Amino acid sequence: MSVLLFGVSHRSAPVEVLERLTVSDHDRPKLVDELLSSRAISEAMVVSTCNRVEIYAVVDAFHPALEAVGEVLGDHSGMTVNEMTRHAYVRYSEAAVEHLFTVAAGLDSLVVGEQQILGQIRNAYLSADANDSAGRVLHELAQQALRVGKRVHTETGIDRAGASVVSVALHRAKSLLTDPATGAHRLRTAVVVGAGAMGGLATAQLAREGVTELSVVNRTVENARHLADSIAANHGITVHGVGLDELPAAMAAADVVVSCTGAVGSVVSVGAVHSALAERNRNGDTTPMVICDLGLPRNVDPAAARLPGVHVVDIEGLRGDSETQAAENDTLAARSIVAAELADYLTHQRQAEVTPTVAALRQRAADVVEAEILRLETRLPDLENNQRDEVAKTVRRVVDKLLHAPTVRVKQLASTPNGDHYAEALRELFELKPGAAESVSAPDRIGTTEAAGEQGDR
Repeated sequence: MSVLLFGVSHRSAPVEVLERLTVSDHDRPKLVDELLSSRAISEAMVVSTCNRVEIYAVVDAFHPALEAVGEVLGDHSGMTVNEMTRHAYVRYSEAAVEHLFTVAAGLDSLVVGEQQILGQIRNAYLSADANDSAGRVLHELAQQALRVGKRVHTETGIDRAGASVVSVALHRAKSLLTDPATGAHRLRTAVVVGAGAMGGLATAQLAREGVTELSVVNRTVENARHLADSIAANHGITVHGVGLDELPAAMAAADVVVSCTGAVGSVVSVGAVHSALAERNRNGDTTPMVICDLGLPRNVDPAAARLPGVHVVDIEGLRGDSETQAAENDTLAARSIVAAELADYLTHQRQAEVTPTVAALRQRAADVVEAEILRLETRLPDLENNQRDEVAKTVRRVVDKLLHAPTVRVKQLASTPNGDHYAEALRELFELKPGAAESVSAPDRIGTTEAAGEQGDR
């Protein structure tokens, strides 16, 4: 049995696609039941946030399971398989496990290092467990993913990475807005494009930098207004929440523009920037327009940087800064932890998979020993009890010594790549049926303190 991942996230799909695919808490049990109706899927878990929808399924056949997932999501979203696959990513076996660990560590989030995703993964598992759709494989996978996330946040400074990028970008913007003659900088008004987690970091940082008037621009006006109200209440400045159609007017009045959405494709078009520049010129404003593009992928049309009076500060251009470098070092440390945890997890899983084969081999040997001892008693009925016991012990010791080396070695080899081939060879050579010796115990349940963050990311 292997793990199949079918996912769509802010890195692969536009917002409108994510919105159509999003699975609510109410719909999740029904969706999982439909997935389990496929003979190819034995376990299923759905992670759904505003930035990602991912289905993790334990399958015994890749293509039938993938087809089943596509049909279920298609019925749920009203999208065709072709429409979904243009924006989806598929991971299988080890790659699926690695992806979940990366997500739990906050390395795949819009704001690198955010912890809310841990709560979301925990809730996804608890929902699957309550719906009896999480068996041994998903239980162990979810437990380990949550442990990986907690370890990354404990042992690295990954939590600060997103805030560091915003801070460095604004420092760069202030240097571009500084008057060489007086040394004074102009940073009173600003625009933030995006009302998600990164937008929240940017608005809070701008308020701390002394901005007195701020506009939050977002595709969904309600979200922009919600963030605007929060910033105004917490920092006592004037904040407006508006839609994308008002972006050119907002940029025309701003000293700096910070774009930090998870959208795929340009959000700040060259046309919008050109319109804002024209409005500034009409008002006699000759100061440069500074745009901080913190989106991944980029939010700002590259052609905007070629317009006169426009400076675009992007993540690539911030890499040389010491603070950004520190954030990158934390990210590298987090990735190292993910890699080490992945190796340990896969080693454990491979060794666990060979255990039934070893148990079946020892059971086969025990059956042969018992049969031969019974045959000996039939042929030599006059043996004394102590003689019979000594013969039985001797035979068992011989068999145990013969089996010791191969059983230990096959467990060691099982932890290596393609290690399952050794167990398969053992089954073929001795005509074993490992399923008969397999013992399945009920998994421990994830407790309420297993993951940081009780709330999932929005």
